[in-house]
Amino acid sequence: MFPFRKKKDKTSKPKPAPLQADKDYYIENGYYVFTAHYLTKRGYCCGNKCRHCPYGEEKK
Repeated sequence: MFPFRKKKDKTSKPKPAPLQADKDYYIENGYYVFTAHYLTKRGYCCGNKCRHCPYGEEKK
C-alpha cells in the first residue's frame, strides 16, 4: 500500500528490567535517588554529581 515506508526493525534492543524500589532507588522528599547498585548497573557516569555515584564524580 505504501511502498515508501520502511518496516520497523524487530531486532531492536530488549527492554531493560524495571527498577526495583530500595535496590535501584529510594524516594527522599519526593525525589527519586538512584543507588550505587543502579548507577553501576547503568554503566557510565552522567556527570550530574549523583549522590551515590560509583565513578568518582566530585561534588561541589
